[in-house]
Amino acid sequence: MPVKRRQLRGFDLKQIYGFEGLIGVDEAGRGALAGPVVAAAVLVSREFLECKWAVAKSGRVNDSKQLSAEQRAELWGEFEELVRLRQIHATFGVANVAEIETFNILGATKLAMRRALEGIYPPTAFERKLEPDLFASSEERAAFQPTVSCKIIIDGLPLRHFAYPHEGLVNGDARSLCIAMASIVAKVTRDRMMDELDKVHGGYGFAQHKGYGTEEHREAVLKLGRCLAHRDSFLRKLFAQPRDLEGQLTFFGE
Repeated sequence: MPVKRRQLRGFDLKQIYGFEGLIGVDEAGRGALAGPVVAAAVLVSREFLECKWAVAKSGRVNDSKQLSAEQRAELWGEFEELVRLRQIHATFGVANVAEIETFNILGATKLAMRRALEGIYPPTAFERKLEPDLFASSEERAAFQPTVSCKIIIDGLPLRHFAYPHEGLVNGDARSLCIAMASIVAKVTRDRMMDELDKVHGGYGFAQHKGYGTEEHREAVLKLGRCLAHRDSFLRKLFAQPRDLEGQLTFFGE
């Protein structure tokens, strides 16, 4: 049974226990044929999770894919005000098309996530939680403070060889408030980048489909060829697909 939106805040209140802050991380654009992959990180505190905005308004926050562009834009404006008031911290990181081709999409996604997190913590400052000395006195053990002040949760499976200690959370953007907030920041940021790319590379419809593999986008690529915003490795399957006698692409597995 899917988690209801009103439970997202409660989920984060449990996740933040024992930490000063909770950082949610998500990405946008991983499956697109064109454009960068963008990751976002949103840091929340217990004080924020218990504040008036979170109690009254966080129920409108959801996985960005479940919201309309208008709903995302409205929430983006509210997030900006929360950042200005220092109630949350929101950052984003970008991996461009060249980096996607060089490191593959998983490597580029990890790079974008690292860049987003660097806007909050440099990797060298974020050490793993240490255990107290097992032979310490009860007073020393009671006074022990972990080195980690924030917990990082990332949408999806845990990432191997990642610079930051973290927990993976499958369907995290539908379970955690701060991950859902990060998904909106990443989506709105990337959508605006694709709108700008549409002005540079006309004819592909980037402003409409944001670089994803819609039928209109695929037909435009076959007609116009690729542009610098396209990911060559993502187009190989498209160009390898057969066409009918009139030259139209025949789609399989849609």
